[in-house]
Amino acid sequence: MLKEIFIELSTKYTDNKSLINDLWSEVEQNYSHKKRHYHTLLHLENIIHQLNDVKEKIENWDTLLFAVFYHDIVYNTLNSDNEEQSAALAESRMKQINVPSQLIDTCKAQILATKKHLDNANSDTNYFIDADLSILGQDIENYKEYSKNIRLEFLYYPSIIYNAGE
Repeated sequence: MLKEIFIELSTKYTDNKSLINDLWSEVEQNYSHKKRHYHTLLHLENIIHQLNDVKEKIENWDTLLFAVFYHDIVYNTLNSDNEEQSAALAESRMKQINVPSQLIDTCKAQILATKKHLDNANSDTNYFIDADLSILGQDIENYKEYSKNIRLEFLYYPSIIYNAGE
């Protein structure tokens, strides 16, 4: 499903099928990295599923989809600038396929908004950050799975440090 969505989205801006396939491969490889347990392709599917429920309220679906695909493309639990790096990569890739600069700027802002998940003047951004955190409002079994997978992503922290916030 994700690949088809990505290809359909990208095809609106370029007819370079080889480039689109390369960009999809990059997305797929990053979200499928062996150190990822929660921030995976399934996370992207869940966000899109959540956003589909409010799609009629979204002003710019394309921009939001680009934000979904790129918001965690750079994800290293040891770094504090993942969102900035993800936004920069999104900008670069979107320029490659000729996405208008206004959409790129909005996408970058949406990605950067996932750093703190604060209320935003842009309603699309609010829907996006809500969907990004929607796992926190899921049933207990889904939440337990999320907690387990997040712990695996931060396994380098000893439990005494990791659990200090509980």
